[in-house]
Amino acid sequence: MDRIPSGVMVLIIVGSVALLLTIQSLQGVLLPTGGRLQAWQAVVVSIVFQATPFLVLGTLISGALTALLPGNLLGKLTPRQPLLSVPAAAGASMLLPACECASVPVAQSLMRRGVPAAAALTFLLASPAINPVVLISTAVAFNGNPMMVWARFTASIIAAILTGWIWLAFGPADLLKLKGGHNHQHGQKLEDFRATVVHDFLQAGGFLVLGAMIAAAIKVTISRNTFDQLAAYPAAVIALMAGMAIVMSLCSEADAFVAAAFTTISPTGQLVFMVVGPMIDIKLFAMQSGAFGWKFAVRFMTLTLVMCILSAASIGNLFFG
Repeated sequence: MDRIPSGVMVLIIVGSVALLLTIQSLQGVLLPTGGRLQAWQAVVVSIVFQATPFLVLGTLISGALTALLPGNLLGKLTPRQPLLSVPAAAGASMLLPACECASVPVAQSLMRRGVPAAAALTFLLASPAINPVVLISTAVAFNGNPMMVWARFTASIIAAILTGWIWLAFGPADLLKLKGGHNHQHGQKLEDFRATVVHDFLQAGGFLVLGAMIAAAIKVTISRNTFDQLAAYPAAVIALMAGMAIVMSLCSEADAFVAAAFTTISPTGQLVFMVVGPMIDIKLFAMQSGAFGWKFAVRFMTLTLVMCILSAASIGNLFFG
């Protein structure tokens, strides 16, 4: 039996999801199971329904950037002076958005073109965290709390820049080992676009559904009283949400909808989830280990985690009290 082409598989998945969501919108719950199971089903469908358009948009933009933009564009926008190159790379990430899956190979390519390592790593962190699609999706997910968009942007860019500067000052130069990378061939722009969109959508879509299922399970099984008791220990809430962000490995274009589903968690806890997730998770650790070596990944992601938590907790306290 011939294997189904990956592009066709994406169309089947998107079409199936669209059909199921249309049916649900017309007749209500798809499988009337009752009780907590029905509530769980409703939450999962709601999260996926809201997040999928932004996930598709994010993967389309990532594919277009991979296929159309010159590989040395960020190198031209970044100052050669390392100290200035870090914030410049963070700012450029808003103009050149990339999801987590694309940011690692982009950073790898930038280093090969002579961009300071700290700047390339800052772009790796900032691009999936503060790009326009992510900020718009956050505004939609938290439509009753517009300050969350500014809090996410501020905490994320501070965490990325601080991580870049600290790595510039103290990161062991011999720890980062550039490994084999993939360079797209000229004349294959359409294929590059198709391959990037298919890869990113299939990977990120799977994590989105899994994350929605976990968030919904927590929402319907753990009582509000439990979360109210946990709220008395802010450090525990922060540790819990950071850990969940790492394990769920959500795409940054969709994670705000999962964070918003945790209605009993404090805004600071939700912010920690959204700041940590795009910069540190299981799939990113695997990708960074493959690109730069596992010893680098352990140190760099530990530093990133500390900066994300400190930045998100501080900004959350400033914005939300």
